[in-house]
Amino acid sequence: MILVTGSTGTVGRLLVGRLPAELPVRLMARDPSKITGAAATAQKAAGDYSDPQSLAMALEGVRTAFLVTTRVAGDEDAAFVRAARMAGVRRVVKLSAAAVLDERADDLITRWQRASEELLRASGLEWTLLRPRAFMSNCLSWAQSVRSVRTVRALYGTSGNACVDPRDIAEAAVRVLTEEGHAQRAYSLTGPEALTAVGQTQELGRLLGVPLRFEELTPHEARAALMRRYPACVAEALLQSAERQRSGAKAGVDDTVRMLTGRPAGTFRAWAEDHLREFAPAAPHPAAAHRTR
Repeated sequence: MILVTGSTGTVGRLLVGRLPAELPVRLMARDPSKITGAAATAQKAAGDYSDPQSLAMALEGVRTAFLVTTRVAGDEDAAFVRAARMAGVRRVVKLSAAAVLDERADDLITRWQRASEELLRASGLEWTLLRPRAFMSNCLSWAQSVRSVRTVRALYGTSGNACVDPRDIAEAAVRVLTEEGHAQRAYSLTGPEALTAVGQTQELGRLLGVPLRFEELTPHEARAALMRRYPACVAEALLQSAERQRSGAKAGVDDTVRMLTGRPAGTFRAWAEDHLREFAPAAPHPAAAHRTR
């Protein structure tokens, strides 16, 4: 039995639809009714890292688990590993982050990811680590301003990041969850090239067929925007991460996606083409169009 945690998240929901239907799979989420795209044979389970009983039930009979945690500096990894050991789980595949390899990265988020990796390494379980760069889908945060005012606003627009298509992360996860030979291995996952926010803006404009404007945020403006979405400690960690990107720390490209999946990593253009409707202005209602003639 394979357990997938975070089944409604960015990677988890993509993984759900890619696991072979013939495999015994259990999908865990706080609200299982929100899980979509699963095979009819997949089991769904309500699970919460803060509820040991729900974890024990979700892990019953599980041999391999895909672990996603999102509570920065929390104890979700420890709670899951403890429950997994008690349930007799053989191997845990953890979604981590590429930043853990950067010696200069000392922000809160990276320290938490490193500690979570070390906890898993010391657990006595077999483990596999997936360490992606930033998700290409992060630029969906620009969608509203692209639709409304044809503008992208971001910090350090000319700094490169070898961001990766989340679908590639899900494909890589399928391989390591269903194949042997990946225990005690760590894989960094990047896209095929380093991208800048300015370059992504231009690509989106070409695909949409409209000129898009890029507006560079100041650090003060970026901090204010992040503080509206995250706790202050997380916002500061993201700003530190952006500074490392500006220094070139996130521009390196590797070929691990090809090694794991047998095909090249997907391009930003391919990702954007498949998500273009998220950025396209809504078509006017026919009655409204008639009134403006």
